[in-house]
Amino acid sequence: MTAEPTNIAPVETRLKDLRLDSPLVEFVARLVTFDRREVSRRSDGSRRAILSGLLSDGTASVRFTWWDPPREGIERGMVVRVVGAEVREFRGRPEVSIGWRTRVGPASPAELPRLDTETLPFRTVKDLRPSEEGFRIEGRVVRVAAKSVSVGSERRVVHEGILADRTGAIAFSAWSDFGLRAGEAVRVTGAYVRGFRQRPQLVLDERSMVVRIDGTDLPEPAQLLESPPRSIAQVEDEGGGEAIAVEGVVVGLLPPSGLVFRCPTCQRSIRSGICRVHGQVEGQPDLRARIVLDDGTGALTVNANRADTERLWGVTLEEAQTRLRNQPDPSLLEEQLLESLLGRRLRVRGNGSADEFGVTLLPESIERIDIDLEAAAEELAARLGERP
Repeated sequence: MTAEPTNIAPVETRLKDLRLDSPLVEFVARLVTFDRREVSRRSDGSRRAILSGLLSDGTASVRFTWWDPPREGIERGMVVRVVGAEVREFRGRPEVSIGWRTRVGPASPAELPRLDTETLPFRTVKDLRPSEEGFRIEGRVVRVAAKSVSVGSERRVVHEGILADRTGAIAFSAWSDFGLRAGEAVRVTGAYVRGFRQRPQLVLDERSMVVRIDGTDLPEPAQLLESPPRSIAQVEDEGGGEAIAVEGVVVGLLPPSGLVFRCPTCQRSIRSGICRVHGQVEGQPDLRARIVLDDGTGALTVNANRADTERLWGVTLEEAQTRLRNQPDPSLLEEQLLESLLGRRLRVRGNGSADEFGVTLLPESIERIDIDLEAAAEELAARLGERP
């Protein structure tokens, strides 16, 4: 991972201090993300390998381009010492260029810059944007739960939850056990923000620090988890949110709904026994309902899991499989599911994310709301009577 040294003495710096007029620089940083590809040389059209992505040292994140990188020995998350890199401009911001004169070698996480927490800028939840770091934030832990996940070939425990302040709520994932408990108020430094399902997410790792604080001005968990429903139009404008509640009428289903089959490895839905990642597999049966909910201001999709689908439909997975054996047409099951749900009024609470297809809500709870027809008729008549 080394190249020829330069004759100009590099200046050791932190990423937040990089400037477009900086000389050759030296720094220690973590490879947050990278992508390997080839580009064409302007001179002769030959192909040249490059590595590009994000570097972070806890004080800032910057883009980098590594020309002719090694074929092996580079991993996401590794800490490196870079000596003799150039600082160039990319869309008005500094970008690090690693060329043949630059020396790159592995470093210890202990070599990353120490963060002076008192000098870090204060941020609120609504201020946070993906790729931001080098800040401090105060909030109340709304909920937290441990989860075992696969990272490469090993199993790790991540603590996932929601942190809230007066400006909003944000999902977080902590890769170290900070002993977080629902309801406690904390000050967090050394975390960073990533984009996850089109929403910002706060990430805490081994360099993050958590301090318990008084937090008398922070909201209580119940204020978020029991907040009244919001209009779907508002949720759309805000691009989703954490632990949001909406109410609406079921106006349709999106495919695939009803009886589906999943890959036993990645749990993706499969078609004709083919997983788009793992190829030919023996599918595992499951129930799901992709419900289109409309409240008059807009519509969103609710992805109901097996338990919620069975409860709303009144048909178990085993019963659905029996129906399929008697009538081997999955579309008939989807029609029967739609008939049982169409026109129902539901209150749904969960985490919403937005993409080019609209807002999708992953529900934590789904309640059926009985409609008082007489009261609804009186309200409608009153509204009509107010019109000139």
